[in-house]
Formats: sequence, C-alpha cells, structure tokens
Amino acid sequence: MKDELVDRIENNPKYQELVSKRNSLGIKLGVFVLVMFYAFILTIAFNKEVLATKIGDGLTTIAFPIALAILIISFITTLIYVKRANGEFEDLTNEIKEDVKDLI
Repeated sequence: MKDELVDRIENNPKYQELVSKRNSLGIKLGVFVLVMFYAFILTIAFNKEVLATKIGDGLTTIAFPIALAILIISFITTLIYVKRANGEFEDLTNEIKEDVKDLI
C-alpha cells in the first residue's frame, strides 16, 4: 500500500507542478543571493578602494551599508520563499493530500 501511495503522489500532476515551482523558486533565489555575496567578496578581493571610500564624516566606509543591504536583501528573499511556501505550495500540498486520501 505504501508503494501505491508513493506512486500515486509522484504521478499526480499537482505534485509535478509543486516540485517544479518549488525547485525553480529555490534555485532563482539561491543564485540571486550567491551572486550578491560573491560580488561583494570579489569586490573586496580585487577592488578594495571602492569599498574603502569614506562616507559621511569619514567615520565609516561604503562597505558597511552595502554589507547591511546584502543582509537585508537575504532576509527578504527568505521571506519571499516562506510566503510562497505557506501560500501557493501549501495549497498544492493540501490538494495532493486530498487527491490521495483514499489510500491513507
């Protein structure tokens, strides 16, 4: 019975849609965050002068607000994923459960 349940879930078009959408979003957000982080690190490695530029009264450099922005954007991308997971992905999961509840 367990194999039949797994087969039925895996063959469900809603499951295929869920996996596709979830993987697509995860890859897009992951690549976006990685590009941000690596761009920052590569800038530090190859063009320190840009990030060493003083701002304001000369007490801080431009690197601080850029790093803070990267952290905030990373947090926002996490919120985007969680919002989709608790909304669209959860709805699809519930529809899949409804489709196979006769086997449970």
